Amino acid sequence: MKYLLLAVAVFAAFETISALKEGECEVCVATVNKFVATLNDEDKKAPKTIEEKFKKYCKTSKSKEHRFCYYLGGLEESATGILGELSKPISWSMPADKICEKLKKKDSQICDLRFEKQIDLNTVDLKKLKVRDLKKILNDWDETCDGCLEKSDYIHRIEELKPQYSTQQKTEL
Repeated sequence: MKYLLLAVAVFAAFETISALKEGECEVCVATVNKFVATLNDEDKKAPKTIEEKFKKYCKTSKSKEHRFCYYLGGLEESATGILGELSKPISWSMPADKICEKLKKKDSQICDLRFEKQIDLNTVDLKKLKVRDLKKILNDWDETCDGCLEKSDYIHRIEELKPQYSTQQKTEL
């Protein structure tokens, strides 16, 4: 009886340890939820279909989602593939956080991905940002700054383009 209680206590401790903490695996959970929302009820039933749809989804992914796709094997250039660890739980209607918990056990890098912090371009002082961050803002807008050599050139270009992108008040930094 003692051993049974000890085994149950150890098992419960491991379950608590492996459970995701608040904010952990944020890219994984958000990407899985976003991907599952693109599937219809019929697609959700077949793991092979889920894998095909995920590969298609990954072709248009950007930034951290793109890296997540790489880790799972959703991209052609992926070195390994653990898509079955994603597709089967989705077909069972498992919640995204539980799927990410399972994926974390297979590859801990998956939960190391974090979204970049958001900045509000209407309130931020562009002069206080680094050139690298200014370039990233332009890159996120799919814009370039031809002939920009100094920080002031990048700031001028962003100020020039800001009205076009005013509906996107926030950008990732």
